[in-house]
Amino acid sequence: MMDASKYSIGYYPAPGSYTKWVNKDHIDKAPAWCSVDMRDGNQSLVIPMSLSEKLEFYQLLLKVGFKEIEVGFPAASETEYEFLRTLIDNNMIPDDVAVQVLTQSREHIIRKTFEACKGAKNAIIHFYNSTSVAQREQVFKKSKSEIKKLAIEGAKLVKKMAAEYEGNFRFEYSPESFTGTEPEYALEVCNAVLDVLEPSKDNNVIINLPVTVEMSLPHVYASQVEYMHENLKYREHVTISLHPHNDRGTGVADTELALLAGADRVEGTLFGNGERTGNVDIITLAMNMYSHGVDPGLDFSDMPAICEVYERCTGMPVHARSPYAGALVFAAFSGSHQDAIAKGMKYREEKQPGTWNVPYIPIDPQDINRTYDADVIRVNSQSGKGGIGYLLEQTYGYVLPAGMREDLSYLCKGISDREHRELKADQVLNIFKEHYFIEHSPITISDMHFTRSEDTVSTEITFKENGKETTVLAVGNGSLDAVSNALKAYTDAAYTLQAYSEHSMQEQGSKSVAAAYIGIKAESGAMYWGAGTNTDIIHASADALLCAFNNMKKKERA
Repeated sequence: MMDASKYSIGYYPAPGSYTKWVNKDHIDKAPAWCSVDMRDGNQSLVIPMSLSEKLEFYQLLLKVGFKEIEVGFPAASETEYEFLRTLIDNNMIPDDVAVQVLTQSREHIIRKTFEACKGAKNAIIHFYNSTSVAQREQVFKKSKSEIKKLAIEGAKLVKKMAAEYEGNFRFEYSPESFTGTEPEYALEVCNAVLDVLEPSKDNNVIINLPVTVEMSLPHVYASQVEYMHENLKYREHVTISLHPHNDRGTGVADTELALLAGADRVEGTLFGNGERTGNVDIITLAMNMYSHGVDPGLDFSDMPAICEVYERCTGMPVHARSPYAGALVFAAFSGSHQDAIAKGMKYREEKQPGTWNVPYIPIDPQDINRTYDADVIRVNSQSGKGGIGYLLEQTYGYVLPAGMREDLSYLCKGISDREHRELKADQVLNIFKEHYFIEHSPITISDMHFTRSEDTVSTEITFKENGKETTVLAVGNGSLDAVSNALKAYTDAAYTLQAYSEHSMQEQGSKSVAAAYIGIKAESGAMYWGAGTNTDIIHASADALLCAFNNMKKKERA
């Protein structure tokens, strides 16, 4: 049996009322972004990235547009030390990009960190020590004043060594396990560190408030951040940074509310890869902003390519339902969803609205290099006529009448259900052609002539069946009616022409290809469908009629 009584609230709410963020309903500007894929993300991998994989991933981060990248903990790993030196020695850090390195507040570790950063154009020295109640009592066994002294000594060390080493350095301090620290004490420690570092117009300092372990509902973290935002010293020269983890599964919510509460910067990983349940997912955060009309300042216009590099370098899969990036996030299998999407897309074509508002699809998949046919409308046993019809129209140009769409949908769903598989667009096309086109009709027309009078059309048609040709004369109120009457005379069959539609498909030289769709009603009341394409609409219609007739006869013989 599970026993919830062994757990208690382990966080410390902000003192007083810090809830101004509640009155804000959206994030109106992008934060500064810092990728920690190379450090926090990398250290969580079963097999950390090699030097070559790190270099490739680093180039991906630059291409996406990150201006701050935490490249590792150079004092803790030779691979990470070598990686940083490779970037600096080979001039691989753009002038507008800062590399960030992590270090504990211990002299020999800080000194090796500066050795690794020597000559860097722009480097952020990120030092930290844990301030939480649990860490103070259980790990360090130190008092509040002793823990605060560790932070102050660390600040003095990084400031001193920055003056001794070649390079352009900026400072970042984290009260690790901030969410398990009393906010008043976290503020006291951070302000003491700031007093040492002396932030100014030319010396912006980053105070990072990490959700090292998620402990509370997101609004609690937001109020803690707002408390720090309103009470930190030197606030105009201090950047408040967030570093949320995802233990409760609410890392994105933590971050979004904390940005409303006054934070300026976010540290996270592309797909949320990190220790335990991961870091905050920057792609989700950035694309959430994008979906609200805010430019996130990061370029995810080729999401499939980003996913490919990520999966290859990290060995971690992008979940099929991962927001925005997953293979199935735009996929609609449900018939009702497909119908709404198809109608929404049709509305966009006709009305040309200025903003995106298609049902069930929060952003335009084409913005991130996804396609409507392969990524949005997906066909299985749950699919409906609207989605299948839309798929054929968008991918291949066939605009089926409603009744025919329904007939085809039952065919496709039946196949999917029996074979327990999804049908791709080309497979739907093959099913469509196999069941509705002249190539599969035992009766064909080898010759056809028409004579028109005022009210009627006379035709002379030569039918071919089993290698034998038969010429039939018939009259009708139009060309199609004449062909139908000739077919009835030839086969001695009874049916009613019930539905007809046609459209132009594509240009081929000076002529366009026409598509025709015909539905006939048998004496039993059942509907049967056929389709045809030809540069001559009469021939296309005659082919469609023969296919519909053949489908009726096949049913009768079954």
